[in-house]
Amino acid sequence: MEDMSLNEEQKLPVLDTEGAVLVLAGAGSGKTRVLTARIAHLVEDLFVPPENILAITFTNKAAKEMKERLYSVTETERMWVSTIHSMCVRILRMYAEKRGLSPNFSIYSEQERVAVVKQICRDRQIDDEALLKKIKWHISNAKMLALPPEAYRVRNAFEREIDEIIAIYREYTERLRKNNALDFDDLLIEARALLSEDAEVREYLAGKFRYVHVDEFQDTNAVQFDLVKLLSSVHGNLFVVGDDDQSIYGWRGAEIGNILHFERSYPAAKIYKLQQNYRSTKAILSLANASIGHNAMRKGKTLWTDNASGDKPVYFEAEEEAGEALYCARIIAEMKRSGYRLSDFAVLMRINALTRSYEQEFTKYGIPFRVFGGFRFYERKEVKDLLAYLRIVSNPFDDEAIQRIINVPRRGIGERTIDALREYAEREELSLYDAVLDADRLSLSEAAKARVRAFGSYLKELVVMAQEATVNELTDYLAETSGIYEMYWDGTDEGAAKRANLDEFRNSVEEFVRMNPDAKLDDYLQQITLYSDTDGMEEGDYVTVATIHAVKGLEFRCVFLCGLEEDVMPTSRASDSAEKLEEERRLMYVAITRAKEKLWLTRSKSRYLYGRREATVRSQFVEELRGELGIAEERAYRGYGTGYGVGFGGVQRVGRASDFRSDDAGLYTYGTKGGRERPPARFGNIGNPLSSAPASAGEKDLSRYETGVRVRHPRFGEGTIVATRGAERNLIVTVSFDAAGNKDLAAALAPLEILG
Repeated sequence: MEDMSLNEEQKLPVLDTEGAVLVLAGAGSGKTRVLTARIAHLVEDLFVPPENILAITFTNKAAKEMKERLYSVTETERMWVSTIHSMCVRILRMYAEKRGLSPNFSIYSEQERVAVVKQICRDRQIDDEALLKKIKWHISNAKMLALPPEAYRVRNAFEREIDEIIAIYREYTERLRKNNALDFDDLLIEARALLSEDAEVREYLAGKFRYVHVDEFQDTNAVQFDLVKLLSSVHGNLFVVGDDDQSIYGWRGAEIGNILHFERSYPAAKIYKLQQNYRSTKAILSLANASIGHNAMRKGKTLWTDNASGDKPVYFEAEEEAGEALYCARIIAEMKRSGYRLSDFAVLMRINALTRSYEQEFTKYGIPFRVFGGFRFYERKEVKDLLAYLRIVSNPFDDEAIQRIINVPRRGIGERTIDALREYAEREELSLYDAVLDADRLSLSEAAKARVRAFGSYLKELVVMAQEATVNELTDYLAETSGIYEMYWDGTDEGAAKRANLDEFRNSVEEFVRMNPDAKLDDYLQQITLYSDTDGMEEGDYVTVATIHAVKGLEFRCVFLCGLEEDVMPTSRASDSAEKLEEERRLMYVAITRAKEKLWLTRSKSRYLYGRREATVRSQFVEELRGELGIAEERAYRGYGTGYGVGFGGVQRVGRASDFRSDDAGLYTYGTKGGRERPPARFGNIGNPLSSAPASAGEKDLSRYETGVRVRHPRFGEGTIVATRGAERNLIVTVSFDAAGNKDLAAALAPLEILG
């Protein structure tokens, strides 16, 4: 076995190769190393052929990493190492005809699913937005539960408008079949049906895979676990790795019971625990253990480490979200001057809606950042449009793709023409592609027929070209001839950004072809459709701003965990459910254990969210950690704005982002505007990020930032300083920008250029 520096805990499951094995792998305990070492042991020491090994991961990034680690050990192209969805696609393409499909079936993302549902509702003249939202939710729920229309009707017989919902669900299913398409959930459902109903297929695949490995087992749902059982049904050698304390996908069907009750399915299973953490300091692990210890539904383990004790996590409260974001910006700026890279920092939050204040403050101060957990690159409209053309070339039966781009760019084909095409296709039992090619037989004006005919000729040209051209040649031709680029030559920044996205899309195709020279268009489309959140996190020197869900499996030297308020973290949906509350606490645990060296936990006393500003309540998860965080009893004193404030031992409190000033000790305080001055607030173990200590080499001279001085900001343009307050490195300037209006900026941080 390749020497992978395994500890004693890790060696035991690696060498235990027969039968069912469950490995409870704590955060940062080296589970990927264990999985890789086990496969290497099977191939190198036990001489198992690579094609007899299956390894299922939950992200493309994890599958790629595992293949790279195994590359020096075995022929990875002979081994099945992939996400579970990619595995199902591969199986279904092998046996498509057994499920009534063509091998080139399309895969619909959530956006395409919604587009089909909306079209069905329009056809049925349903324009009630509340009902449409309800229908989308029920179809998604039914798919997650793997229930066909009638079974779902029985389970939800009490639901109002269930007949309408089921009728639309049934039609949705029929349209996907007609389009030779499957959605994400169908990939799992159809693969399970194939394996459970076809003994010959099941025995072949389960016989082929002598050793089945599953990563992130705590994230499997009922259908996925069934698939794993079916694929390991011949040899019974099933090796699953997961962490019940990191099960955070219950909202999309993950069953924590799969890992908690694994022994019910496999009574003879051997269970191992990996508890030594290689990622975090002792102080961070102490906080993580204290937090997750409040959960009752868990197997139970305690992380430990030989790493240094490290700095204690710091808890901070701001008056409002701008102050919370500025606090993060100032610490990042100070630590960058002391040698940290921006990529060492992550700002994590429960919901994507909280990113706005961080985007705003980081932009003000020229701190490069990227936001993850919102729209992904391949979900942007201009990219989806280009992809739709490629989908049609790959699968002409894809009616949703035809409808998406039949008038993109605008070619004078309106709704009446599209309705005529759809009516003709339905009457003649044809696809929309065939209807477009039959333009001369449509009940349309000659001008409309000519426009449809031209569109059809262009699609035929692409289909013919695809028979000989490589994927990148086809994509380049499509980009240059479709007119999509010209749509965005409007002189705006938005248009330029969209063209840049189209260029980046072409780059992605080039890279794919370079890495997979023999791959076909279907292979590329499959990879893109099954793309996951963390797959887009390419390397670069920027601060990561992300939802906690988006960074699971990643790690950072420094982490800010923000928005620790009731109804945010934990979410309000957990208030009446013990199970949901425990999942929220597991999310807290995941966030804490992303940090390697330093951790800050923050909240705002008031927050503008969902259209209004409201006072917030400190998260119960923070209250559970009062001892760990050094939060003392609250004490009242005369404070800023409202007359009274509260202070904590070891807790930092500040006011609004614009009220910072410097005192003799070089610590942040803020004025009380008539009230008694607040005691200085220390900023944890790194001291004051913008203290009046001597400036480091290369720091800018702040003496010229005076009222009346003209300045330029890279984002806001030119403006005039109209007011200043504070002193030295805590100098705040108010700039009246010619186009962007007034902005309060910390002079030491803001990328301001003095003009003249």
